[in-house]
Amino acid sequence: MKLSLHLSMAEMIRSDTAKRKGISNTPKPEHLDNMILLAKRIFEPVRAHFKTAIYISSGYRSEALNKAIKGSSRSQHSKGQAMDIDMDGSGTISNSDVFYYIKGNLEFDQLIWELGDNYNPDWVHVSYAEGKNRKEVLVAYKTFGITRYKPFK
Repeated sequence: MKLSLHLSMAEMIRSDTAKRKGISNTPKPEHLDNMILLAKRIFEPVRAHFKTAIYISSGYRSEALNKAIKGSSRSQHSKGQAMDIDMDGSGTISNSDVFYYIKGNLEFDQLIWELGDNYNPDWVHVSYAEGKNRKEVLVAYKTFGITRYKPFK
């Protein structure tokens, strides 16, 4: 099944953890609607701008999968509203290219520079919540092994 022209359902629900632990990662109908909006409003504009394949390292997470990876109980991944983009090794564009493009050009709920350094995040988290987008831009960092967030400057 295609969520959009260039994004398949398989790409958005792929999870090594779900496979390894035998966890179903099938979205509910309302989550599928969110995934289609995310593909339309975020994924496709990013792909069209950079004219290259975009790699999703984490997309939809069922409640069981989210618990298995110790994700936040409020995770937008579990609503089909979030994806993590990781272009490391693509040889075409960087994670920071993706981050700054989204920040400056797209409507989004949350955009996070995930770890990494001052030049490039390890990946980019982006969410979209139709009619509820906060345009919140954060940086994730670790302190004593705990991930914390602060406003992006």
